[in-house]
Amino acid sequence: MLAQQQDQSQGMAVGEAHLLGRLLLGEQSAYCDLVKTHQGAMRAVASAIAGHRHVDDVVQDAWLAIVRGLSGFQGRSSLKTWVLTITANKAKGRYGRSRREVFFDDSQGQERFCAASGQWLSAPAGWHEDTPEALVSEDELRACIERALQELSTLQSAALVLRERVGLELEEIAELLGVSLCNARVLLHRARSRVFAAIDRHQACGVD
Repeated sequence: MLAQQQDQSQGMAVGEAHLLGRLLLGEQSAYCDLVKTHQGAMRAVASAIAGHRHVDDVVQDAWLAIVRGLSGFQGRSSLKTWVLTITANKAKGRYGRSRREVFFDDSQGQERFCAASGQWLSAPAGWHEDTPEALVSEDELRACIERALQELSTLQSAALVLRERVGLELEEIAELLGVSLCNARVLLHRARSRVFAAIDRHQACGVD
């Protein structure tokens, strides 16, 4: 398993190096590949930090900065991390709210996921069913989750979206949000606890 993960990481690194070389040569198709590869994650980052209505402006600003800065990319991080960092900075620079780190000892719901890795230990019931009734329920559940996300603080929502939808590691989330690793873990923990509480209420009585 470890060897497979290492092979995948090496493959991604080689692929990024090849793409970067094409970009530096000015190949138009390379820019198309860059957009295709990272556009979705960039939009998720922009939405998480700046809000849905500012996504297009943030992503446009980020692409301009990326194109202008490619020649100065030094490879200290992966190309993906560099692209998403620029996106996060543009989101915070134009629309980010003032934030402060707050530390909590929030043990409610802690048994549902691993505090160290941020992975779910148990998923909500019914998520993997494919009956017509379950599919309708899944749509309702998705709407419930979206409403719960909107009720979170900006940082909590951002941490959860970056982890669940973009698939970033805690260290990357902390860097993008400009918080400590400890606080990123706390933000993710609290966000998941509150979303899970909304899911529990929804499944118990059909309301959130």
